[in-house]
Amino acid sequence: MTNQISFEGIGGDIATFHAETGVQPGQVVKLTADSTVAPCAAGERFCGVAVNARDGLSAVQFGGFVRLACADESVTPGFVKLTADGSGGVKKATSGDEYLVVSTGDGALTVRI
Repeated sequence: MTNQISFEGIGGDIATFHAETGVQPGQVVKLTADSTVAPCAAGERFCGVAVNARDGLSAVQFGGFVRLACADESVTPGFVKLTADGSGGVKKATSGDEYLVVSTGDGALTVRI
């Protein structure tokens, strides 16, 4: 569906963290040490999304609405259990945290984290 509604940026909470090697903008990340994030492996719980990454630091959005890569076409709007897919995006999970998915399509989801 072509969507003319945008949720991105609403309620966005962003903080700066130290970034381990491999953190890229747009990918889900996990907390690995004091004030430090790293890319998520498949099946891991994510704490937020890297907004940018440079010089060993990353701005991470950990609240509000974000657009996440998702190749899993079985995800539909509503409350959905999601986990990291190991490639920077997310996939449907059988257990874990539920997130409000408000929009799907084009290989991505809009999610309230």
